[in-house]
Amino acid sequence: KMKTDLCLSSEGTEVILATSSDEKHPPENIIDGNAETFWTTTGMFPQEFVICFHKHVKIEKLIIQSYLVRTLRVEKSTSKEPVGFQQWIEKDLVHTEGQLQNEEITAHDGHATYLRVIIQSAFDHFASVHSISAEGTVVLNSS
Repeated sequence: KMKTDLCLSSEGTEVILATSSDEKHPPENIIDGNAETFWTTTGMFPQEFVICFHKHVKIEKLIIQSYLVRTLRVEKSTSKEPVGFQQWIEKDLVHTEGQLQNEEITAHDGHATYLRVIIQSAFDHFASVHSISAEGTVVLNSS
């Protein structure tokens, strides 16, 4: 099976919730396949967003491009609704001055229908997420 980037909006994936919304930098920017566009937090931490795949996927690798994120947590759910999230990945990121953080995470037990990404803390008042790629395969298309 071809591995594909499961997180792209062109794959039917959506960001269904985000705790911050800046009109110029909406959450859809995370999954548009363009690292130049981004979602930015506004206000206090934690901040989070939820990605809906509309199908059951098996993620083998996550690649997160962000800026000023200090602690990142990823939870996942295999429910039909965005409930029942389980803690999956927690990472402390390194501060990269003037360039994007490029975090590659090899994923174990990456079965998901939803991902919830929580920025628990940042190196500044704001943080941004430029893209999330999830390499893997579709297990089941939901009808």
